Amino acid sequence: MKFRPALFLLLALAATGAQAQSAADMGAGKPRKAATWPLTSTPEEAQAAQLSARFLTRFHYDAQPLDDAMSARIYNAYFKLLDSEKVFFTQADMAQFAPSKTKLDDAIWNQDLSAPFAIFNAYVQRAVERMTYARGLLKQGFDFSAEQSYTFDREHADWPKDQAELDELWRKRTMNDWLRLKLAGQDDADIRKTLDKRYAAYIERIRQLDGQDAFQTFMTAYAETTDPHTDYLGPRAAENFDISMKLSLEGIGAVLQARDDYTQIRELVPAGPAGKSGKIQVGDRIVGVGQGDNGPIVDVIGWRLDDVVNRIRGKKDTVVRLEILPADAGVDGKHEIVTLVRKKVSIEEQAAKKKVVEIKDGGVTRKIGVIDLPTFYSDFGARSAGDKNFKSATRDVARLLGELKQEGVQGVVVDLRNNGGGSLAEANSLTGLFIDKGPVVQVRDSKGQVEQQGDDDPGMVWSGPLAVLVNRGTASASEIFSAAIQDYHRGLIIGEPTFGKGTVQNLVDLDRFAQSDDEKPQLGELKMTIQEFFRINGGSTQLKGVTPDIAFPKNGDEKDFGESTYENALKWTQIAPADYQVVANFADYLPRLEKLHADRVAQSPAWKLMLDELAQYRTMRAKTSISLNLATREAERKKLEAIQADFRARHKAIDGTDASLADEASSLDDGLNANERSLKSELKQEKDAKKAKDVQLNETAHILFDAIGMIKADPKLASEVLPYGGKSGVSVVNAQPDESGVLQQH
Repeated sequence: MKFRPALFLLLALAATGAQAQSAADMGAGKPRKAATWPLTSTPEEAQAAQLSARFLTRFHYDAQPLDDAMSARIYNAYFKLLDSEKVFFTQADMAQFAPSKTKLDDAIWNQDLSAPFAIFNAYVQRAVERMTYARGLLKQGFDFSAEQSYTFDREHADWPKDQAELDELWRKRTMNDWLRLKLAGQDDADIRKTLDKRYAAYIERIRQLDGQDAFQTFMTAYAETTDPHTDYLGPRAAENFDISMKLSLEGIGAVLQARDDYTQIRELVPAGPAGKSGKIQVGDRIVGVGQGDNGPIVDVIGWRLDDVVNRIRGKKDTVVRLEILPADAGVDGKHEIVTLVRKKVSIEEQAAKKKVVEIKDGGVTRKIGVIDLPTFYSDFGARSAGDKNFKSATRDVARLLGELKQEGVQGVVVDLRNNGGGSLAEANSLTGLFIDKGPVVQVRDSKGQVEQQGDDDPGMVWSGPLAVLVNRGTASASEIFSAAIQDYHRGLIIGEPTFGKGTVQNLVDLDRFAQSDDEKPQLGELKMTIQEFFRINGGSTQLKGVTPDIAFPKNGDEKDFGESTYENALKWTQIAPADYQVVANFADYLPRLEKLHADRVAQSPAWKLMLDELAQYRTMRAKTSISLNLATREAERKKLEAIQADFRARHKAIDGTDASLADEASSLDDGLNANERSLKSELKQEKDAKKAKDVQLNETAHILFDAIGMIKADPKLASEVLPYGGKSGVSVVNAQPDESGVLQQH
């Protein structure tokens, strides 16, 4: 059978504008206009909304009419995005908005978005009012001697009935903010200063929201009402999404973040223009940006991060000038001008990586290779243009497997934890690295037509023992790969049950259908569900995910995270299986591995510590309210401090470091938001966390260690569990792209 390649997307967690912090230099874009109040939609936005509706009501996999019933669902989703905790609007506000509940469909069809924009304007007004009220409370301070509590989880709460009830809610919110800082050791003067600065900054950020934000929020509510994985991507979000797929951009090679009124250098990308210049350091603050050799420097202090990013973006080989306030200089320090030439920058942090883990047991040492794959990325544009060096997850993994073989590994773990998916074509081709050839996935469209997709090329890049490590964050394309490996009995699936996403999305460039004389109308893109995928055994990963062959403990997130948590998720179903043959028989092999695993972890201090930490995490996650009594909170903190001290001591005894918990002070709540801590301490905590022992990965490698030992000791078992009886001649020494850039196995 000839399998057709597919360039569809499978992502459980799509990259959106929220990723701007981690992609600080991503190509040219139009600067935002200053927000004017009240916010109003543009003709282009109204057109984009109507075009999206035309596609969603006709071509979506589960197409639904945009009518009053859908309007009511959009209405509920919109308010959930704006005020999910029900802390800004009262019941009186909601009564005023109620007439719009069945009119949002008309707003879209008639290209009149005044109703959703009016709601957004009201949200901005209420948010500023609430933060202003909270600032006013700081003057008088609080009495923490009374017995009262604050319910912070308001997902199922009612809207406050009136202003008095809303004020009381905010009094408790502000009181808790104060108490957290007090417990961390701050005095009243410092607490008042910290919170006033925090609330003032929040007000400023709210006031910087503009029409693009209002439109993106409303369209997100509409798109995600159709199904959890359909989404509208505005021009900025669409550009970021494209970068996340191709793992490259044109810019200066720096990761930026907002801190106070400044845009700060958080990370320098290796070999990027900023890093290679030697003139920019982590912690430096960008206070101005100029275009070209002589363009005026524009002051960007106090600007939104994405607006600063927009100024720094630009095409390859163009010049940008940055006015820098060095990290070690005070606010009145000397500014420096740094001139950079933008270049193509690879985002290697999200690319596949490898390492070798040595497992020692019973006097025997074996090398296990680990492939860490964060996403199924592919540069579709470069591939279509004939670029022989186009970025591809499969190409990178094939190269890394070749390197691991050269290093003498006897087994391979593919780590797909928290891999949210990506390219369907990459899921197919990556599976092909581990099987000879055959179907990988079945795809059904809205008409019920089923197509098989898979690997046509004979040969394997890796024919030895294989394990795939998964968790709840393993989704979509990752689930296709994991399910295929499991259905073929090609390798062991180890870890937690996966996310449960079983749908395929395609990108629709709305600009192609724009009714505009503008060469670049920038209407954005629609990421729309168009198909459902099925395992080759006929089952589906939808809702159920992939169940591991050897299960690790769940962390408790399954109640809040995963396909089963979405009210409008598609139901599970199944179809006829594809024509395929398993390549091994795990009937005798798997139970023995499970017993060895169970016996080992029962005696493992590291595993017991992980279980205790998971139990503590679940206990903390289960809380929905907290005391506002100082004595009670001090007692709770003291108890938590003892638990953390025990964890630190056990970590140190096991692997000689307590890096995963850092130092004693940072292991407890300091009452600060992330951007209120020093960048230096934040980066140190991240570095320490990376040094921590990965108990689940090590145990997965140990399971492969056991498997290799069993295979070596029993030729009959080896013929059963190795792919194709371990005798096929399809194993390959290496894998290289030919002149066209297509992967060739030989």
